Amino acid sequence: MPTTEQNVLARGFAVALLSLTLSASAGAQQPQNVAAPGPLTLEQAVRQAVDRYPAVREQRARAKAADEGVAVARTAYLPRVDLLWQETRATHNNVFGLSLPQAVVPPVSGPVLPRSGDSAWGSAAGALISWDAIDFGQRKAAIDAARAQEVAASARTAVTELDVAAAAADAFLTVLAADASVRAAQANVDRLQVFANAVRTLVTNQLRPGIDQSRAEAELALARNQLLQAQQTADIARASLAEAIGRPTDTIGVAPGTLTELPPPAAASGAVDIHPAARAALASVEAVRARERVLERSALPHIALQSAVSGRGSGAVMPGVADTADGLWPRVPNWAVGVSVTLPVTEYFAVKPRRRVEEQNELAERAHYDLTIATLRTQQVRAQAVMKAAAAIAQNMPAVRSAAEETQLRARARYDSGLASITEVAEAQRVLAQAESDDAVARLAVWRALLAQSQAAGDLTPFLNQLRRP
Repeated sequence: MPTTEQNVLARGFAVALLSLTLSASAGAQQPQNVAAPGPLTLEQAVRQAVDRYPAVREQRARAKAADEGVAVARTAYLPRVDLLWQETRATHNNVFGLSLPQAVVPPVSGPVLPRSGDSAWGSAAGALISWDAIDFGQRKAAIDAARAQEVAASARTAVTELDVAAAAADAFLTVLAADASVRAAQANVDRLQVFANAVRTLVTNQLRPGIDQSRAEAELALARNQLLQAQQTADIARASLAEAIGRPTDTIGVAPGTLTELPPPAAASGAVDIHPAARAALASVEAVRARERVLERSALPHIALQSAVSGRGSGAVMPGVADTADGLWPRVPNWAVGVSVTLPVTEYFAVKPRRRVEEQNELAERAHYDLTIATLRTQQVRAQAVMKAAAAIAQNMPAVRSAAEETQLRARARYDSGLASITEVAEAQRVLAQAESDDAVARLAVWRALLAQSQAAGDLTPFLNQLRRP
C-alpha cells in the first residue's frame, strides 16, 4: 500500500500536470479570474471553472487550513513559557489547615497575624518554563495525524477540481449540441417556409387541394414551435455553462474550435488507483490510521523539564519586621529547576473504547476505498462502451444525412409532379431535420465520450490535448 509520502508526491504530480495542461493554451492571455473577451473556448471554460467555482475555492481553503494544522502540531515541540505579574490589596486572614484544590477561595500563605482583619498590599512575579523532553512519540504521532489530514484535504481538492473541470467541459459540449439543434430546427423552418409558399401558389392556382395548404402551414407552425423549444434548450444550456464556470450572471458565447470534427481514437484508461478519487479514499484510510497511532501513545507518560523564577512581596509582616516596599514590589526571590514525570493512569481506560471507535472507522474507510475502486472501474468500462458506440454512430451519420437529403429531394420532386401526397413530403422533411440535428450531435457525442473516458481515468489531459491538434 502506498505510503503517505508517496500519496503526497502522486497528488502533487497530478495537480501540477493538470495545472500545466489548463494553462498551456493561455499563453500571454489574461491573468486568472479575468474573463477573456469574445467567445469562450472549451479550454478557457475549464480553466475559469477551476479558478472561479466556489466548490474549488472552498476545498482549496480547507486544504490550506489542513496544511497550517501541520504547523500548529509542530509547535508542540516548543517549550511553554508563562509569565506572571500580580498586584493585590486584600485582607490577610489566615487559618491553619488544608483545603482541597478548587478555583473559588484564594489561598493565603503565612502564619496568623495580630489584627488579621486589616488589609495589605501584595505582589508576585515569576516565570515558568516547561518543556516535554520525552513524550514517547506522542508529538510526532500528532504531527503525522495532521499531515495525513492535509494529504486527505489535498486529495479531496484534486477530486473537486477534476469534477468541476469535467462538468464545465460537459456543459460546454451541451451548449454546442443545443446550438446545433437550433441550426437544424432553423433550417427545417426555412425549408418548410419555402415549401408552404409553393403549396400556397399551387392551391391558389387550383393545382392542389386546399387541404395541402392547411397541412403545409401546420407543418410550418410545428417546425416553428420546435425551433422555439430548441432555442429555449440552448438558453438553459448557456445558463448552466455560466454557472459551471463561476459566472452565473454573464451571457456566454462559445467558440467550437476543433469540436466540430471527430477526434481520433482514444487510448484506454489508466489504472484506477491513481485516480484522484481513489487517492482521496486512501488518504482517508491513512488519516484514521494516524489517529489510531496518536491514541496508542496518549496513555504513555510525559517527562518534562521545568524551571521557575519568582518573587513575592507582602505588606502583611510579623511585628518588628520592616517591609520598605509595603508589599508593592516583590522582595523575596525564589528559583527552582526540576523534572516532572506525568503518567495519565485513567487515560488508559478511556483510550481503549476510543481505539475501538477508530478501528471501526478504519474498516468503514477501507470499505469506502474498495467501493471507490469498483465504481471507477465500472465508469471506465462504461466510458469505453459509450465511446465505441458513439464513434460508430458518428461514422454512420453522414450516410444517414445523405439518404435523408435524397429522400426529401425525391419526395418534393414527386409532389411537384403530382405523384406523391403532401404527407410524404412532410415525413421526408421531418426525417431530414432529425438527421441534420443527429449528425451534429453525433460528433459532439464522441467528444463527450472522450471526456467521460478522461474523467474516469482521473486526468483530463488526453481530452484537452485533442483540442490542440491541428
